[in-house]
Amino acid sequence: MSTPSPRTPDSSGTDARVPLLQITNLQVGFQTQSGVIPAVRGANITLHAGETLAIVGESGSGKSTTAHAIINLLPGSGKIMGGQILFDGQDLTKLSQKQMQEVRGKLIGFVPQDPMSNLNPVWSVGFQVQEAIRANGIAQGRADVKKHAIQVLKEAGLGDAEKRLKQFPHQFSGGMRQRVLIGIGLSSRPKLLIADEPTSALDVTVQRTILDNLEKLTRDTGTALLFITHDLGLAAERAEHLVVMYKGQVVESGPSKEILANPLHPYTQRLVAAAPSLASRRIQSSAHKLTELDYSATGVTEGLDLIETAEARAGQLAAAPKREDAIVVEHLTKVYKIRGNKEAFTAVDDVSFSIQRGTTTALVGESGSGKSTVAKMLLRLEDATHGEIRIDGTNTAPLKGKALLDLRRKMQPVFQDPYGSLDPLRNIGNTIGEPLNTHKVGDKKSRRDRVFELLEQVSLPRALASRYPNELSGGQRQRVAIARALALKPDIVILDEAVSALDVLVQAQILQLLSDLQTELDLTYLFITHDLAVVRVIADNVCVMQRGKIVETATTDEVFDNPRMEYTKELLNAIPGAGIALGV
Repeated sequence: MSTPSPRTPDSSGTDARVPLLQITNLQVGFQTQSGVIPAVRGANITLHAGETLAIVGESGSGKSTTAHAIINLLPGSGKIMGGQILFDGQDLTKLSQKQMQEVRGKLIGFVPQDPMSNLNPVWSVGFQVQEAIRANGIAQGRADVKKHAIQVLKEAGLGDAEKRLKQFPHQFSGGMRQRVLIGIGLSSRPKLLIADEPTSALDVTVQRTILDNLEKLTRDTGTALLFITHDLGLAAERAEHLVVMYKGQVVESGPSKEILANPLHPYTQRLVAAAPSLASRRIQSSAHKLTELDYSATGVTEGLDLIETAEARAGQLAAAPKREDAIVVEHLTKVYKIRGNKEAFTAVDDVSFSIQRGTTTALVGESGSGKSTVAKMLLRLEDATHGEIRIDGTNTAPLKGKALLDLRRKMQPVFQDPYGSLDPLRNIGNTIGEPLNTHKVGDKKSRRDRVFELLEQVSLPRALASRYPNELSGGQRQRVAIARALALKPDIVILDEAVSALDVLVQAQILQLLSDLQTELDLTYLFITHDLAVVRVIADNVCVMQRGKIVETATTDEVFDNPRMEYTKELLNAIPGAGIALGV
């Protein structure tokens, strides 16, 4: 089968208007000891005043590098090697540093990806907002600057901005920190705002609120928006035009809904097929494996058909007899006493649910709903205030010493941030083998053989055993975390936001891997997430948590097709791109 011809970057139709931003044949490289490594190769992007354009692609595709090149903030040895970046008719690649400072911030605002890394932890939020206002010459004099800072934060959605000026970033939630960065980015009423993954780590409901607010602000000020994301559903919902990047090149561009309804390029087809927010059924185990995309001369014609594999698994589960419960939670409650506060805080309030052996139950809800606290109590990292947890019929509360160690051998966690949960000073082989050493399983040779077996099981090469976490990609690190969790051959795996920070293709690969391992090893999963789109493609049953309570429990299909609670409906409605018609 022949490879479909990709859309050309200007195929979305001619426009007589002069573009606000015109990127032509942009080439960006990074100088290394072995020479220049190209990061962006001949990219062409057009954006008109007042429009919203989204750039999508996986990590390393050149999205963020393109954005940073526009405002001349390329990291380290990055350098523009060729091409033009015309902004309002002016070639930004020809400007001096001083001239660029007049453009950056004032005319082109920027919202970076991680608010905690981009807000200084030792300075108050008010100081940082006011510093940006002074630097851009928006207001002068202490009173005027403070007044403008309050106005900026209120516009960004912080109603009590005046009270919060003296607070520090760690005292803000993730959503509030993101609002601060959006406020700073829009403080000078720029002609263009670049938002680099501004909501990737936020709950779907908070994400919707932030993006609704961003959309209103840019519309009210007439600001054009360049939106960078790896979520195709989000891109299609929020942007009129879409640019798809792969390996530094624009492989397809045009109207968002047209591209999603009829993706021409094989890479775009894969992105559409793998996006959880666009999938309508669960991904489950099958003989179909995800393979690396091969851009040979013959091209790639097979995308990922998650719907087909999901239906096959769903049919098997429907025909299977009911199995015994691996996990039973009854009336679980966790109360925290806060120093200096007479009132105690109830994080988990009378929660009950059960999980059949060999199945996946998803525990979903917003941040602060109590999901992770339930996981900590299951793992005995926290003790319950009231209630009972039974694993294979055994009450875990009284377990101590060897009995508790045996429980942990049977039940293993996979955490949200693989880089944070992997020791940077241990190589991958020692990291995966650590549980074997802790539980004194086998001798040195058998442990090494088990490590190699686990690497193979999670589709990683043996050569990675001698590498360190910083030398691996996000997807590879998450595979290492899964391999470590499987080292002791557990019956139960608890996954806490295990795929929330991954690119859509890597996310699909990890979800497929988890499903395959479940079928192969008869694993029981508790999958904790705030992303209902992921739940749709991985879970058999769903428990919805709100403010410490479980408000709805049902099969995945029942929750999606007939949600009973208003809160569940809100979560479902917040899934980006869920109602968009697809061609794949």
